[in-house]
Amino acid sequence: MKALRLTLESFRFAWQALKANLLRTILSLLGVTVGIFAIIAVFTVVDSLEANVRQSMSFVGDKVIYVNKWPWVFERDFAWWKYFKRPVPTVREFRELQRNLGPNNNGIAIFANTSGNLFQAANNSMEGCNLQGVSFDFRQVSDVPVVQGRYFTSQEIDASRNVAIIGADIAENLFPNGSALGQEFKTRGQKFVVIGVMQKEGKKLLDTPSNDTNCLIPFGMFTKMFALSTNGMGGVSPTIAVKGTDEDPGLLDLEYELKGTMRNIRGLKPRDEDNFALNRPEMLANAITQLFSVIGIAGAVIGSFAMLVGGFGIANIMFVSVKERTNIIGIQKSLGAKNYFILFQFLFEAVFLCLLGGAAGIFLVWLIAFIPQDALPLFLSWGNISLGLTVSVVIGVLAGIIPAVLAANLDPVIAIRAK
Repeated sequence: MKALRLTLESFRFAWQALKANLLRTILSLLGVTVGIFAIIAVFTVVDSLEANVRQSMSFVGDKVIYVNKWPWVFERDFAWWKYFKRPVPTVREFRELQRNLGPNNNGIAIFANTSGNLFQAANNSMEGCNLQGVSFDFRQVSDVPVVQGRYFTSQEIDASRNVAIIGADIAENLFPNGSALGQEFKTRGQKFVVIGVMQKEGKKLLDTPSNDTNCLIPFGMFTKMFALSTNGMGGVSPTIAVKGTDEDPGLLDLEYELKGTMRNIRGLKPRDEDNFALNRPEMLANAITQLFSVIGIAGAVIGSFAMLVGGFGIANIMFVSVKERTNIIGIQKSLGAKNYFILFQFLFEAVFLCLLGGAAGIFLVWLIAFIPQDALPLFLSWGNISLGLTVSVVIGVLAGIIPAVLAANLDPVIAIRAK
């Protein structure tokens, strides 16, 4: 109890010292405020940027393996001439996978798309639309958020009917005066009936596909309108996607099975290299994580210089404070104050200064994040708040420990006589 009482007393002395020199306190904590603001602002921007990039990449889905000609992530010694000669996935291979893959998947889909299409409905039109042909299980491998109408039936897909699910922007531009359901529009010389409208996504940070300007049609109908490529040189290159199961969280079983089945379909010998790529969203996620880790470290190094200046400022003020209160320290020690009591006074004062400066810096970051942003919405996480306060405490301890030790070790007789 005595130790706790003395500790609280040290807090009280430190707080009184800060209030007694209010102007000096404010000037001292400005350096820490700038330092913490710089560090937390960098981490906040990096975290917000990474979150927005990941959200923009959400169209690739979760627990999905994509069969492509090219890999998504290139290695340093990228043998592009080998990948260039590879064939693209075909409808026949899609059918073979449907028949031969075991129970390690929740759906197999094939899809292809073209951009820059013109859609027309009566006197209304919209350019730059994406037209995507999909098989029935496409909604298993990718999110299709239909808010009006319905998804395709298997009969519509198998019969390659002229039906479509359109994005919110397409619906607003082609049919501004009423519901788009049951309405007709025309593109590439074909008429389609709208059976569904997808949920509005809004603007994305990256120029990635958005459902707002996307139109889904049956894959068979798509192949009637566009020639499919066989080598990636001419026509449209399709992609095969396979959805994994919850029982295979790492997708290892599915990947091994998919790799063996594809090699068998393409007649590859045991010593032949794969002439296809199995791409997973984790590849992009890992690349994004590595990129933003480097950016975060660089930002922290830059911000640490500002924090270093603030720490030196606190240390300088604490040395001045010890010099000014040498006589008081002597009186306290002559009345029986222990060394740790004097130590805690100045150490707590330094920590108080840094905590106040750190809180002010975090508050400035919060004010900036609170302002609505269209291009890059910012958010201040609890992790960054905790980091800022922790760094403030550490800087306070480091900046105040030497002046506090010097004050605690003063000789009471010499300290009382000091002027």
